[in-house]
Amino acid sequence: MGVRKRQMAERIKAEKKDLAFAKLNNCPTSPRKMRLVADLIRGKQIEMALAILRFNPKEASRRLEKLLLSAIANWEAKNEDASIEDADLYIKEIRVDGGTMLKRLRPAPQGRAHRIRKRSNHVTLVLGAHNNVTTETTA
Repeated sequence: MGVRKRQMAERIKAEKKDLAFAKLNNCPTSPRKMRLVADLIRGKQIEMALAILRFNPKEASRRLEKLLLSAIANWEAKNEDASIEDADLYIKEIRVDGGTMLKRLRPAPQGRAHRIRKRSNHVTLVLGAHNNVTTETTA
């Protein structure tokens, strides 16, 4: 590996140091229903997001709560020396994509068949840490 390539790789690794990822693949809920809950927590602090998910009655909120706890555990594993309270974690990105579709047939009148599409989704959650850098301005 060349010098420039190594420096670039080290810079990217340093930038990703304060990020943590968690993925949920092939969740048997339609993406449309999952996006309703994902939009509620996008950009929020993790304490606020956990409170929103805990008290939301939708089934998708239970799955996202578990995913968020997994992302927090991933961040803790990556940053063993830092504490969560000092890091000021927030949900930097949450993306809900369509997954595989199970195609089923339902009998319809006059010998026809209607197709039923049982949808699933993939959720990607990225946690970021606010950099508590204060800039002092002198007047």
